[in-house]
Amino acid sequence: MKTQIAIFFAILSSGLVAQNNNLYQFKVKTLEGEEFDLASLKGKKVMVVNVASKCGYTPQYADLQSLYEQYVDSNFTIIAFPANNFLNQEPGDASQIREFCTANYGVTFPVMEKISVKGKDIHPLYSWLTQKSENGIMDAPVQWNFQKFLIDENGNLVKMIPPKQSPLSEEVLEWIQN
Repeated sequence: MKTQIAIFFAILSSGLVAQNNNLYQFKVKTLEGEEFDLASLKGKKVMVVNVASKCGYTPQYADLQSLYEQYVDSNFTIIAFPANNFLNQEPGDASQIREFCTANYGVTFPVMEKISVKGKDIHPLYSWLTQKSENGIMDAPVQWNFQKFLIDENGNLVKMIPPKQSPLSEEVLEWIQN
């Protein structure tokens, strides 16, 4: 029995057992620079999406806003992260991004500070979202702007929705409703 316990602790300390990390371990900043504790979202389904204002998928902002309005009272929210990782498609600063989102799409869902979603300077949240070694579910490197990650009510990653797929797709709507 002592040998089994010693082996268990050796495996645990080696990092071979997946850590019980989830969305709630992260604190981020809003576009206005305020701290936002993702633990405040406990009990909600969450869509995390990287956004950009000069992308072919930018019109998805309208679908994201529609989805948010339809389900915000049903324990669902969207958290958007502007990112400039793909062909400088999000060159703006915080005030320019806020103006663009509000004036063009009437965005009312939470928009966080501009971050990096890939590369050497990847934000810790996106490192968790994209690496199975951190999230325990899947490797899902960000392919382009408007890649969507679905997080369950317990803060666990459930699936990734590709950039080209509409936030209003049947797959997303079924996930929110069930």
